[in-house]
Amino acid sequence: MKTILNVIWLILSGIWLFLGYVLAGVLLCITIIGIPFGIAAFRIAVYALWPFGYTTVERHDAGAPSCVGNVLWLVLAGWWLALGHIVTGIALCITIIGIPFGIANFKMVPLSLLPLGREIVPTDAPFASR
Repeated sequence: MKTILNVIWLILSGIWLFLGYVLAGVLLCITIIGIPFGIAAFRIAVYALWPFGYTTVERHDAGAPSCVGNVLWLVLAGWWLALGHIVTGIALCITIIGIPFGIANFKMVPLSLLPLGREIVPTDAPFASR
């Protein structure tokens, strides 16, 4: 079932989200200061490509730089991204067929708000981090 949902997601919206986050990651990696944010954008891009069957968990070894980076990300870009995922999720939940895709958009909200210090893991092992 995860594969079918991922393929439909990829065709309808996943490829566009992936390309948008990859473009943002490339632009962020141009400067040295933006590299951690670019890596976070690439991580979100991979998650946006195949969201079904994966979840995010917090890394306990992230530390203070992740906290400071998350505050910067939240102020500069995170709340716009989260708002976009919320609006898209609500629009997708209007139809019965779109409900799983709306839920997938809602799953991306915490990651788009605070991406640093998070890890993407399979849903069958959400506590098995490195």
